[in-house]
Amino acid sequence: MRKRICGDVTVNAISGTHVVFFAFDMAKTETRDLMGFAIQREDLTEREISWLRGCKTFPSIRKSTAYDDVSSHDFPFQAFQWADYTAKPGYRYIYKIYPKFGKPGNLRDGNPTKIPIETEIAESHKHSIYFNRGAIASQAYSKRFGPNSPEIVGPYALEWLARDLLPGMLNYINRAKDATYGLYGAIYEMRLPVVLTALSDARKRGAKVYIVYDATPNRETTEDNDQVIDTAHIRSLCIRRKKAKIMHNKFIVLTKNKKPVAVWTGSTNLSPNAFYGQLNVGHAIEDEFVAKTFFNYWTKLKSDPSPDSMKDWNGNNNQIPPANINNNLIEVFSPHRGKSIFDWYRRIAESAQGALFMTFPFGIVTEFRPVFDRNDQVLRYALLEKYVNGGNAASRKAAIQDSIRIRRLPNVGMAVGSRIYVDTIDGWLREAKGIGKFVNWVHTKFMLVDPLGNNPITITGSANWSMPSTNENDENMIVICGDQRVADIYFTEFMRIFSHHRFRESVCRHLEMHGPGVEWKPQDLKEKTEEWLPIHYKSGSEHSLRRAYFSG
Repeated sequence: MRKRICGDVTVNAISGTHVVFFAFDMAKTETRDLMGFAIQREDLTEREISWLRGCKTFPSIRKSTAYDDVSSHDFPFQAFQWADYTAKPGYRYIYKIYPKFGKPGNLRDGNPTKIPIETEIAESHKHSIYFNRGAIASQAYSKRFGPNSPEIVGPYALEWLARDLLPGMLNYINRAKDATYGLYGAIYEMRLPVVLTALSDARKRGAKVYIVYDATPNRETTEDNDQVIDTAHIRSLCIRRKKAKIMHNKFIVLTKNKKPVAVWTGSTNLSPNAFYGQLNVGHAIEDEFVAKTFFNYWTKLKSDPSPDSMKDWNGNNNQIPPANINNNLIEVFSPHRGKSIFDWYRRIAESAQGALFMTFPFGIVTEFRPVFDRNDQVLRYALLEKYVNGGNAASRKAAIQDSIRIRRLPNVGMAVGSRIYVDTIDGWLREAKGIGKFVNWVHTKFMLVDPLGNNPITITGSANWSMPSTNENDENMIVICGDQRVADIYFTEFMRIFSHHRFRESVCRHLEMHGPGVEWKPQDLKEKTEEWLPIHYKSGSEHSLRRAYFSG
């Protein structure tokens, strides 16, 4: 849901399932002595009124510490964007955004802007969207569980980290309640016992259950898959995919009376890291035509075709670019021959008129960097697990330098996944390590083109925005055009995790440059208006571009 209300402060609010994102704007002439914004929340469901809280303080009146947060009523947010990360799905809220003027310790309220909004729920008649928390590296996790692995801590940590994602997948599988149903999956990693048990239970209820999984010879993933499949006693449900370069899909088709009715897709492997560590999304689509195309693709995968045979099939059955680009839902299957899919993705990204948001688990490949390498009025945000994957030392160094150069453009926002790895800096707790082998923080693969506009484009699925993901591997993506609810949920989750890792990256850079013994105060508020405000009105700056785009 999105609401925009004009007042002394213009407020644009976008709600997802667990996040309400706010953007503010004010006439520059009205910002004399402006010290930030305070946000009051009235929870109409639980009948509570509270002030949103942050960590930054005015050093002259209160020493900063990350252990204790503070009310925005006394320590306002010195930014033109903020978010409520404590919102709950399906709740109704009324927010009041107050401009705060004056001096630290003697602030006065300006006229508030009142904005009512309701958060989304994950489930819908068309698109049900489930994100995990992706916050194993967070102060919230460390305060609850310390810097310990969630599997050591136990069920409460696992449930907290999985958030909506695991319940969403289990509920989807449990829809196969008797012999009239079927589940037909293609999964890269088959290593999470609780989900494998759910699939086994569906078979025991009489449902037809068959899972194609990656069994490429001489791969560590294959060995892990085989071991867990045998331990779970579900060998009869599983079909080896041996001939693919990589069988990298993560989807499950649900059938009713032999008719495909829904498909679960997204970035989520059946592994502990996928649910409890790295950021992932599961996306269930209730559409018979889409489900049928996925089922037909699955039927081809089941026969373990050669890569050439798979490319022939996709070329004949999955024309990309599609003849009708106005379809609301477009399925994309790989591998295809040539660069047609990759170039199409790039053209879609280049079509952004206001903003582009993308997640990259393995860095921005050389051929895609020109999309971001543009100094114009379009905001382009990239969330990366790492700058580069593979290559020799020279090529890796060049890729890192190129990405760092691009991120310096004023219209480009970039963040690389990281954690706070010491507890000796300014009150911040050491955070838990990742629990993955290759990807610890960001595993989603999605693109948002002009998400806050009237006709947003959301692309989501299993492919990593690279040539091999389009012309070598088994992959799937779904292109969703014009659905604002879908875009709102993905956008708010993107901004949540982007802000999370951008701060951690800045902490890590400081530690690498100075070590933990050098004093650093990242959470101090500025004590004078001229120390924080002008950059937000400086033409062409990232802050000014963000203020203009996000506030609508």
